[in-house]
Amino acid sequence: MGKRRSRPWIVSDELCSLIEPLLPVPAPKLVEGRPRVPDRQARCGILFVLHTGIQGEYLPQELGFGSGMTCRLRLTAWNEAGVWDRLHVLLLEKLRSKDQLDWSRAVIDSSHVRAPRPGPESGPGPASRARPGSRHHLTVDGQGIPLAVSLTGGNHNDATQLPPPLDKIPPVTGRVGRPRRRPDALPADRGYDHDKYRRLLWAHGIRPVITKRREPHGTGPGIFRNVVERMIACLQGFRRLRIRRERRDDIHEAFLGLAVRLITLATSNGFVRHS
Repeated sequence: MGKRRSRPWIVSDELCSLIEPLLPVPAPKLVEGRPRVPDRQARCGILFVLHTGIQGEYLPQELGFGSGMTCRLRLTAWNEAGVWDRLHVLLLEKLRSKDQLDWSRAVIDSSHVRAPRPGPESGPGPASRARPGSRHHLTVDGQGIPLAVSLTGGNHNDATQLPPPLDKIPPVTGRVGRPRRRPDALPADRGYDHDKYRRLLWAHGIRPVITKRREPHGTGPGIFRNVVERMIACLQGFRRLRIRRERRDDIHEAFLGLAVRLITLATSNGFVRHS
């Protein structure tokens, strides 16, 4: 028999050691009742929902992860406390200390996800027959390592959402000198072929490398897009992110942010290979 595949929703000791110092101190219970579900078990429940796409109310109680509501409340509290953001900075600093971040360029792309229950940050997508949905905007370095992620409505054009993904890149230390948060260049397709986007990138200290509208397909900066497309495919591997089932945008954004941190952790450990 082959080696049994580990269950991806079981929180590893490494992930625990990274997250535990970042967690907020829980408020004292005002009344006696059931004992608090341990944070590690709640994290397993959150990962179970993220990986399988199951609705929280159907989370199997025999797994011992607590109820779906408990996991949802913890996810929301940790996201509001900035746990995922600080975890991402730690992982990026680890990569930069090993000189494994490629700041020569960054690549931005997005994917559309359907939203059966429309809410904030959702809207009719032009490429989805006007069905309501949201967009996941992902920024990666030259190798495809996630630098930032953001959520917008499905009716937002990628070109109009250029500043937010760049502004979400955190300052990364890990080496002697000033923290770094800007790539040297940003390759972009012909949809960004406008002087205002070039001026915007220069204002951010980034050199624009934008395909001209008359250039043939398969040439120009578009050849660098494969790294971000691979990372978007990794995001689609988390079933909870394939369809936005949450009406509240902060909950879906919390799942999205957690998935990006898991991908970054796998990258820092060498589990995600880049050609």
